[in-house]
Amino acid sequence: MNSFTSYKSGLISDVQRFSLHDGPGIRTTVFLKGCPLNCKWCHNPETRSSKPQFSFSESKCENCFRCVDVCPTNAHYIEEEKHKLNFSLCDLSRNCVSVCPNDALRIIGNNKSIDEVMNIVLRDKDYYKNSGGGLTISGGEPMNQFSFTRDLLNTAKLNGIHTVLETCGYAPKNRYLEIAHMVDLILFDYKETDTEKHREFTGVDNNVIRENLKTLHDVGANIILRCPIIPGVNDNEKHFKGIADLVSELPNLKGAELMAYHDIGRDKAEEIGMENEFYHIENATEEMKQNWLSKLQEINCETVKYFV
Repeated sequence: MNSFTSYKSGLISDVQRFSLHDGPGIRTTVFLKGCPLNCKWCHNPETRSSKPQFSFSESKCENCFRCVDVCPTNAHYIEEEKHKLNFSLCDLSRNCVSVCPNDALRIIGNNKSIDEVMNIVLRDKDYYKNSGGGLTISGGEPMNQFSFTRDLLNTAKLNGIHTVLETCGYAPKNRYLEIAHMVDLILFDYKETDTEKHREFTGVDNNVIRENLKTLHDVGANIILRCPIIPGVNDNEKHFKGIADLVSELPNLKGAELMAYHDIGRDKAEEIGMENEFYHIENATEEMKQNWLSKLQEINCETVKYFV
């Protein structure tokens, strides 16, 4: 393997092989932990924290109570003959993980070196070649672990691997400029046009994000704009006009896609003891999706499509 000396490691929540929705072709997607945004509709809440986290899947639990016997902090306990968990008491000792017979318990967030990740990525190099796929770095926000992201991208390019970066756009501009030549395609999120609503829904305003998007566009980066649409939250005329305006202002975008809300993050949030503020929102219907496209077409924005 072509490589260069790197002693850095990244905190990774998951590495998914044979991914089909994180860029072109068959891909290996590396999910890094840590994100500067706090999106209320987050699909990957387990990647939000920059620290390892405990996860409990109640549907896999058989109430064998082995975890209760080995837990040093009494985070696991029995109530009405069922296993319960107090997340606040967990010290991530992993004792319970090793004795659970059904993988109901796990630690999300493990340190891996560049070489460890690349050893996984390179297993499927033939699939990348035949499908136009490669490596995607996602999260969380990859730029939150910038040195690791930069070195992983560079190592992938040295090995002839196509690279994709998924980003929320909220990071120092110089970081994006430093890695722009290492990324073949950027999947750039655009979540809300109104600055105050963006702050309300994500915890930050969108000024830095818009500046970084324009900067990357102007230096010739290949960008697909990805716009998550959440029913009753940002599916309004102002935001749709904002999307249309961006598409018009950035003529060299490789595409723009609407990403209809899905409640996949709801169960994942519950498994790590996190409340999902948008638990009441239902998945977007086909009628909603068609209505959103019609609104964009009415304002002469016909290039936006749906990402499935």
